[in-house]
Amino acid sequence: MILAFTDFGWRGPYLGEMRVAALRLAPSVPYVDLMADAPAFRPDLAAYHLAALAGRLAPGDVVLGVVDPGVGGPRRPLALFADGVWLVGPDNGLFELVMRRAGSLETHAIAWRPPALSASFHGRDLFAPTAARLALGEDAGLAPVTPIRHPGWPDEADCIVHVDSYGNLVSGRRAATLPETAILQAGGRPIAHARTFSATRPGELFWYANSAGLVEIAANAASAATLLGLAPGAPLQLQATPADCT
Repeated sequence: MILAFTDFGWRGPYLGEMRVAALRLAPSVPYVDLMADAPAFRPDLAAYHLAALAGRLAPGDVVLGVVDPGVGGPRRPLALFADGVWLVGPDNGLFELVMRRAGSLETHAIAWRPPALSASFHGRDLFAPTAARLALGEDAGLAPVTPIRHPGWPDEADCIVHVDSYGNLVSGRRAATLPETAILQAGGRPIAHARTFSATRPGELFWYANSAGLVEIAANAASAATLLGLAPGAPLQLQATPADCT
């Protein structure tokens, strides 16, 4: 299966063109748009969400990751093999957290180039055909390489990495690293834990462990992003237990 993870958004031809490029070479391989609204131009934020989603993939899957503000520049095209899953995309940090958490890892540069390579759409012309060849088990024109690493990026990102269509705020912190007694500070407001939406009042803000295992701030039948005035990149502050004010 090929799974596309991009910041393209759902409008325009880009998702479709990339899908066509992959399916022309591998029409028998299922192709899924896993995510198309990663934070635009922010591989440093998207890396945390991608790593969480990658935990549910199966050996043999191919991630076609394109959050690529440096397209056409000197950044290298990569194909990584992490815990049985291929990841194809730019060497800009998008795969940093996947590499950091992988039990086994092989790293390759994509040496192959198509006869016609657009300066601005490597997702269609280079990454999608490479992903298709890897999904088929074919030679994809790879060469060993050491990717650029980002050791300064935290293991858990206490900031917003995605705002979904409901206005829920997804963070880059794995929920398993926090006790349920933790109080978050976001947008100047304290936010307590609830297991799910039905455990809160309409309009009430809360945080919970989302289906990808990340800390997410939401509001029952309302937009947390609007209530807090937050967008991707906004910081969170953590308080492990409620303050004792007695």
